Amino acid sequence: MQPSPLPIDSVLCGLRATLASSSGLVLLAPPGAGKTTRVPPALLDEPWLAGQKIVMLEPRRLAARAAARRMAAERGEVPGQTVGWRVRFDSKVGPDTRIEVVTEGILTRMLQDDPSLPGIGLVIFDEFHERSLHADLGLALALEAQQGLRDDLKLLVMSATLEGGPVARLMGGVPVIESPGRAFPVETRFLARPEPRRFIDEAVRAVACALDETEGDVLVFLPGSGEIRRVETRLAEHPAAAGVLLAPLFGDLTAERQDLAIAPSPTGQRKVVLATSIAETSLTIEGVRVVVDCGQARVPRFDPGSGMTRLVTQPVSRSGADQRRGRAGRLGPGVCYRLWSEAEDRALAPQPVPEILAADLAPLALDLARWGIADLSTLAWIDPPPEAHLAAARAVLTRLGGLDASGRITQHGKAMARLPLHPRLAHMMLKAREIGLAGLACDLAALLEEHDLLRAGRSGRDADLRLRLQVLRGGESPDPRHGLTVDRGVLGRVRQAARDARRRLGLRGDEQAGSDGDAGLLLAFAYPDRIARRRPGGEPRYTLANGQGAAFADPEPLAAEPWLTLAELDGDRREARIYLAAPIALAEIETHFADDIETVALCAWDSREQMVQARRQRRLGRLVLDDKPWSGADPDAVAAAMTEGVREMGLGCLPWTPDLEGLRRRVAFLAAQDPEAGWPDLSDAALLDGLESWLTPFLPGLVRRAHLTRLDLAAALATLIPYERRRQLDSQAPTHVTVPSGSRLPIDYSGETPVLAVRLQEMFGCADTPRIAEGRVALLLHLLSPARRPVQVTRDLASFWAGAYRQVRADLKGQYPKHWWPDDPMQAEPTARAKPRRA
Repeated sequence: MQPSPLPIDSVLCGLRATLASSSGLVLLAPPGAGKTTRVPPALLDEPWLAGQKIVMLEPRRLAARAAARRMAAERGEVPGQTVGWRVRFDSKVGPDTRIEVVTEGILTRMLQDDPSLPGIGLVIFDEFHERSLHADLGLALALEAQQGLRDDLKLLVMSATLEGGPVARLMGGVPVIESPGRAFPVETRFLARPEPRRFIDEAVRAVACALDETEGDVLVFLPGSGEIRRVETRLAEHPAAAGVLLAPLFGDLTAERQDLAIAPSPTGQRKVVLATSIAETSLTIEGVRVVVDCGQARVPRFDPGSGMTRLVTQPVSRSGADQRRGRAGRLGPGVCYRLWSEAEDRALAPQPVPEILAADLAPLALDLARWGIADLSTLAWIDPPPEAHLAAARAVLTRLGGLDASGRITQHGKAMARLPLHPRLAHMMLKAREIGLAGLACDLAALLEEHDLLRAGRSGRDADLRLRLQVLRGGESPDPRHGLTVDRGVLGRVRQAARDARRRLGLRGDEQAGSDGDAGLLLAFAYPDRIARRRPGGEPRYTLANGQGAAFADPEPLAAEPWLTLAELDGDRREARIYLAAPIALAEIETHFADDIETVALCAWDSREQMVQARRQRRLGRLVLDDKPWSGADPDAVAAAMTEGVREMGLGCLPWTPDLEGLRRRVAFLAAQDPEAGWPDLSDAALLDGLESWLTPFLPGLVRRAHLTRLDLAAALATLIPYERRRQLDSQAPTHVTVPSGSRLPIDYSGETPVLAVRLQEMFGCADTPRIAEGRVALLLHLLSPARRPVQVTRDLASFWAGAYRQVRADLKGQYPKHWWPDDPMQAEPTARAKPRRA
């Protein structure tokens, strides 16, 4: 195959010369420039390579295979000769292979196995702008290996949209080379963004419009495989797509079907490729002149609080949208339909969020521990891993036994790292081998690493993982009446993954196959934090060992199980939806997780029952395995729980009397008169804050709110007022005062000024207003009529007698003619009666 000229060809000479004198290079080349397929072969015969291999990291399996095939074809070879690939469960390499296109952590494992990378002279990081976790980690480890072990190792970072300067500085200030692109003009046509419920309708309408208005093949970008299938079904029935070849393109398809999507369409037939973001970069899809971009991307987001990852559908980034649009202009002038407005287009985020900032970092944390990295700052990162995500990852690894308490990798952790699986699944397989269930664990790991092999229909889905095991092992397919069908492409990959896992563990055939009934136990090894117990009640709701809630969205046979292990959830922090699960028995939990089960003696206030509950519980994380009353609770613990109950209910639950309320007011009065005197603070806030010091000692024997009626609250409050202070209190802020009539009347301390309410006649003959606080404060007199209604309020009794009394006397004499109203109150005898006895 004679290579056709590409824009990248113009910089290859400069690239070779620069790499000859530099440890690395950053190459910036627009989509379609040809960097992926032209650069590795152009460097193959460089003297500095000295016959060593070139390893190129691609972020996607489909792109890796396509790139290797293209390079091999341009050399007139087949894959596996000079050029080959190594991706998960698939490789085409031979003894003469010198260009290996790898993906999915294979480079990381190569570095871990031997950091010196023997026989490799150049590592290329292609499509680095996608910022995959493996690419970020691979570059960080490769830079350290280059600095410490292989100063002759060359590193080349290639990107279509990423800014080159920061990457070049990260690599020690290496040169940056920019290549021209080959982009034909693309007309952009904006359409209205569809409402979520009309998304499929509008996507189909946009594709039909593109077929009617344009020529050439059409590339349609959709968020995921579910939307692709629905659009494919609708288009197959649409008149505008009659005779058109519909070709899905997403990661779950078989390699053959993916190859069909990127191959040229049959002569005289138009093709519509329905793709996820897998088609944004690297791939050249022959014949595409039109792009329909629905403007969405589905990405994983990890929540360190719940420890779960959920898929989020969000608007595509600016760089992603531009790359999608550019697909229409690789072969000639094209058209791009965008399902969003120009205003929305201007608001797009410049770049997608790097995976390292949003992913589950357990695999990375294990790789770093195996590498011997304790301090992340010793590695070169464009974006350092978030501390919260990394802490959550290390906590998981410690619980699985992969790290010790100091964060160092254990022997078990090294064994986990040798398996090309998520650490949770690797741990599951190793534990399963110990109990003779390794074959079943291989099947489960394969199922969980791939997408679901059962497609849901109109009747919904079935979350029982055992059903997938039956299909995987060649059992009967689900009854179509249940709405479930088998995805044969995924099934093939799962079976291949299961065979590969068995090979890695040294198993033969069905050795240690176990039974489907053991699935829940093995899942619990991988996800001990997702062991779940059904909540009481009729709703199919569960509580997980990590404290999260989960539920089935639709009726499920599994919903009747009291105990489940949840393998897949949507990650909603409020109440996650359960997608995959298997039953587990309580006896299995108690046997295999005995070291994680703790017995907890609890004394706590029960808000609903308004009483102290003393119970003994056995717990697995936040799950209560059993709960029994505890009769031997420590009295101090019960009193402490009762104290918290009082704090929760408020001081109003205590048996206050008018005298005790008055006591608090009297103390508050004296404290206000002399802030430096050191009177205790008996306010609500202070009393609640100090319950343990003054109330708790009086609570033994009281366990319910109703019991508080027996509380000696006066004695409890008295502990806050020393004896000498009580004497001062009684003398300076007395509860009562004796008036001239001889009556002993209460003083009201509820306001800012103490008040004495007294009938006017009882104060005859008294010229001075009664005083308290050692004479510093005159009482506010509420002088009352015989009917005890206020007729005058005063703090100056002498002035009242001399002035206002005459008018008051006239009014009262008319109202109460039988009472005695002397002309001279200072000479009159005070009385609590209508008239003095001798009057």
